[in-house]
Amino acid sequence: MKEYNCYLLDFQDKGKRIYFPGGKMEAGETPEEALVREIREELSTEISVDDFLCTVEYDYPAFHLKMHCYLCSLTTDALHLNEHEAAKWLAKDELNSVQWLPADIQVIQNLAKQ
Repeated sequence: MKEYNCYLLDFQDKGKRIYFPGGKMEAGETPEEALVREIREELSTEISVDDFLCTVEYDYPAFHLKMHCYLCSLTTDALHLNEHEAAKWLAKDELNSVQWLPADIQVIQNLAKQ
């Protein structure tokens, strides 16, 4: 397996909002299981969930977000964008080169400490 020192981000809508892949937990799932399932559904690839990074809670105007964030590794090299307009790999020193959604800023700050 190849090792990457980078982070995947997604562009989902015409406004080019940028955020990390993942999604809602289904009943009975752990956060780790939900992340593996969501990445499989969104990107048709497999990951291993390696380390817990942080939990972010953020109040958007329409909803409250509680997001569990993990450092992960690809276990397959292929990615296919099933639900997204585009995706891009960023190196650690490029993380501040894009405009993140507000909730993801805390994730970026935690990644910078790694």
